[in-house]
Parts: sequence; structure tokens; C-alpha cells
Amino acid sequence: MAMTPRENLLHLWRREGYEYAPVNFSWCPSQQEEFNRRMGKPTDPGEYFKMPMHWVPGPSPKKSKGEIDWRKIYPFEVKPDAGFDSYGVAHEKGSEAAKHMTHMRHPLEPFESVEQLAAWPMDDFSSAGHEHIIPHVKALHDRGLAAMGGMACTIWEVSWYLRGMEQLMMDMMNDDPCATWLLDKMTESAISRAQAYTRAGCDCLQFGDDVGTQSTLLMSPEMYREWIKPRFRKVIAAVREVSKDIIITYHSCGYVTPLIDDLIDVGVQVLNPVQPECMDFAEIHERFGNRLSFWGSIGTQTTMPFGTPADVRREVLRNLGIAGPKGGLFCSPTHLIEPEVPWENIMAYVDACREFTTAGA
Repeated sequence: MAMTPRENLLHLWRREGYEYAPVNFSWCPSQQEEFNRRMGKPTDPGEYFKMPMHWVPGPSPKKSKGEIDWRKIYPFEVKPDAGFDSYGVAHEKGSEAAKHMTHMRHPLEPFESVEQLAAWPMDDFSSAGHEHIIPHVKALHDRGLAAMGGMACTIWEVSWYLRGMEQLMMDMMNDDPCATWLLDKMTESAISRAQAYTRAGCDCLQFGDDVGTQSTLLMSPEMYREWIKPRFRKVIAAVREVSKDIIITYHSCGYVTPLIDDLIDVGVQVLNPVQPECMDFAEIHERFGNRLSFWGSIGTQTTMPFGTPADVRREVLRNLGIAGPKGGLFCSPTHLIEPEVPWENIMAYVDACREFTTAGA
């Protein structure tokens, strides 16, 4: 009996063998507009391309962001077009050329004490609601699809969005109580959000914190192991209290090779996105493929925008072949498909996944 898309993906990520290479990507608004133009009407790419996994709504905080007038309490002026997230981070709109990008403003940056940080009225996820997520999960399962809970910014990123990266780094280096308080606060929030997704029946959770640059880490491995790793371990342990089966994925852009053993140690099962401009998939798979699965591996800085369709096809088939018939690679572009990616390259990726057969791997 053929596997459902959900079963196929879960078997792939567990390296238990799979029937076909599924497709997955996200793209910027201009690519969606081009897709709609080609279809002749607004169309859901997830359904059209038969993507096996869909994101579900996030947990509900105790207070909605609509109850807080962030502009009145912001410690500095922000542009009139700014929007605000649940923590009160202002996002000012980007340029017309990159309108899907924003400029973040960090509200806790000027504060000098834990008391000031604690007074900031961010949404409270300490008892995050999950009941509204359950129907979405059930609807996906009824269609044979996997449900993914999204927390790509888990502890480190949410903290520096609030505090500013430079200031939070200085806090950590100086062992400032502000760093301890903020990182602990975001850990508590992450635990509540993650448990809510898990109780709702999600198949997978995407955690993440960007800790890599193009060729090195944002912080030393020692700093990561002191400040971030123990807190992330608590989050995953809290998830495992609810479910032993949910798949834990982790996202970090850039070069993260020195931390992969640490991620495996705390319970990460799938690493995303393994950018080929920063890490060679063959090398990473050779070192870690018996303990870790992957999601990504097709370069959005190089192959997707600047390669030919033949280049895209070659990279897809190469990487799926490296992973082999047991699976372990959900092959996809490593990040958002930007405006400069030719439509032919997008279709070359899709066609190569459909062409691949595990029998020939």
C-alpha cells in the first residue's frame, strides 16, 4: 500500500526508507505573483506542487498584541509604517525591491536593568493555548499531510531581536544579569509554545536560532555551550515530556559545523538548511548522516538564482543520491526563493525531485 505524503516524509526523516522525493520551498511575493499569472488565478503552491507538510497557526498568548499600543511606550521613535510582533519588536518596511524584508528596531536595547526589561509588556505565552491548532492538524492529517509547528526563532534570535545583537553579546560577555533574565524568559516562552504545538498533535517542530555567518559562527562554541545550549536542551526535554514521537528540526543559516554534535546531543533530529555555500552536503552527511537527517541543501545564493536548469537538476540528484534509499534528506532550496530566481530553475528543482527514484540511489 502506498504511503501518504505525511508517512513518506516522516519515514524519510527517520531514515526508514521512503517511496519518492517530496517537494518543498517558500518564495517571495513576486514569485507568488508570477505563479498566479501562469496559473491564471490565485493558486496555493503547497497544493499545486503536492508539498507533504504544511504549517499550522501558532499558540495563543494570554494577551493579544492588539491590547498594547506599542508606539506609546516605545523608548524611541519608529517609522509610521512599522508593524509590531507579539514581543513588541518594531518591523519597519523594506525597500520596494525587497519589500518582504524589514528593518527591526530593538525596544530593550537602551535599558540598563533587569527591572526595566521585566517591565516591558510583551505577550505572555506561559500558558499558551493550543485548542485552536487541533482542527488545523486534524484537517492536514485527514488529507494525508504532515503538520509542522513553527518556532524558527527560539531563544537566541528572539532575545537579540528585543535587546539588539551587539548589546546582548556584550551582556553575555560581561555576565550581565540582563542576559540571564532575557534568555531565561525566552526559554520559558519557547517551552510553553513548543508544548502547545505538541499537545495539538503536530508531527514536527521547527526550532532554530541563526548562529552562523557565511564562514564562521556568530559566537564561539564555548559561548554557545554556556548560554544557549543548556536552555535549548530544556526546551526539547519539555517537548519530550508530551511526545516521544514528534520530530525535532532545527534551522540555522550559515556555517554551523562546529555545533552539529551539540545539536544532536540536545535532541535535534533534522538540520536545516545546510547551505552549500557554507557547508558541503557530502561532507556533512559523511560525518553526521547516521545520527542526523537534513532539510534543504540546494543553494539559493548560487545554484537557484545563477545556475542553469541542468545545474539545479544535477545538484538535486547528487544530494538525494548521497542520502541514499533510506532517506535522511528532504531536498529543497535552502531559503526563500528570491525574485531573481528564473522560473525554469524552480521547475527544474521540482522535476528533478520527481525524477529521482530510491531504487537507483
